[in-house]
Amino acid sequence: MASTEQRWGCLQPGAHRLAWWHANVRALQLELAQHGVTLLVLRGKAVEVLQTVANKVGAVAIHCEEIAAPYERAEVQALQNTGVKVRTHWGSTLFEEQQLPFAVDELPAVFSQFRNLVERARTPVPAPLAAPQHVHGFSIASETAASFGPWAAIPPAEQLCMDARSAFIWGGDTGSALRAGNAGAHAYLEAYFSSDRVAHYKATRNGLIGTAYSSKWSPWLAVGAVSAREILEALRTYEQRQGANDGSYWLWFELLWREYFRWLHKQYGDALYRGRGLSEIARPVVATKHQPAFAHWTQGRTGCELVDAGMRELAESGYSSNRMRQILASYWIYDLGGDWRAGAAWFEANLLDYDVYSNQGNWLYIAGLGTDPRGGRRFNVAKQTADHDADGQYRNLWSASP
Repeated sequence: MASTEQRWGCLQPGAHRLAWWHANVRALQLELAQHGVTLLVLRGKAVEVLQTVANKVGAVAIHCEEIAAPYERAEVQALQNTGVKVRTHWGSTLFEEQQLPFAVDELPAVFSQFRNLVERARTPVPAPLAAPQHVHGFSIASETAASFGPWAAIPPAEQLCMDARSAFIWGGDTGSALRAGNAGAHAYLEAYFSSDRVAHYKATRNGLIGTAYSSKWSPWLAVGAVSAREILEALRTYEQRQGANDGSYWLWFELLWREYFRWLHKQYGDALYRGRGLSEIARPVVATKHQPAFAHWTQGRTGCELVDAGMRELAESGYSSNRMRQILASYWIYDLGGDWRAGAAWFEANLLDYDVYSNQGNWLYIAGLGTDPRGGRRFNVAKQTADHDADGQYRNLWSASP
């Protein structure tokens, strides 16, 4: 378990994201135990703990996912600098790199071009691997495990009070609450694709309230409890059974956005984290964390009712709709003149479904500093309020703490 740290004055990770991570690690621990495998969860700085474990067991190498982002690459490099061999593996994408209809360094500069190319080429998506029936691992006694370092006690999800107003209510094994882990993800997918929500997805996806307006796959995807390929397989099975419709296509469309941001990182890496992003024009660095505006925005005290309601939802539930995330980001960048990287760091801390690729990609998209040629997306808050909360229901729901 890595220690917390500060980025742009934001403690990483925040309570909701950490609680969801804890719940999924606990679920994985129990699942592996059924196969006779012990999952060690140790407390300390990741590099130091992994070096200790690798040395004690005489590891030939440590294998991990390749994440094309600066913080993650720095961690891998720091571990390699200790003398531990690290082998990274590119993963979490729908497509295999060698099957893309273009080289990664020739990734289309606009998402629509990317979508059109992969659809016209009928780029294959490998079938997800079946769950292993037999796992070759090891089971260790507690006294042996203690020699690796201090154990990290995984707190139960109940320690974090779930806000009943949230659009993603999780934590229970029964009732309406959603469950963490692979079993929880598949139970949710089965229920989702057995409902009428797919057919209505395109019409409801910009909703702000409730559990049914969007797919809600992102929390499980973010922690690896389910893969995009598993979800796509379930989507294609639904289409074979019920027939394709606007909603099912739009779900594929959203999976492709997630995919695009991953290949964008593969192509540009650290450049996506500069203040100017991919722009050739340098932008002044804004010491946002010292500005009152940042405190007002993060605490939901800007004076703009829709934005303040959205920021309270994010802070109190760890979740926010895609539409609201765009509104919040636009308001921070264009109305308050804030540095987009500070906003991205706040989302990183608070979103329980935080994904490094999607978070960075979406903030760059709103800021107009990615590949898109339109120069950013500024949302008119008055229009957004009229279009998505004309009756004030969302603003009233998140007007104050419960």
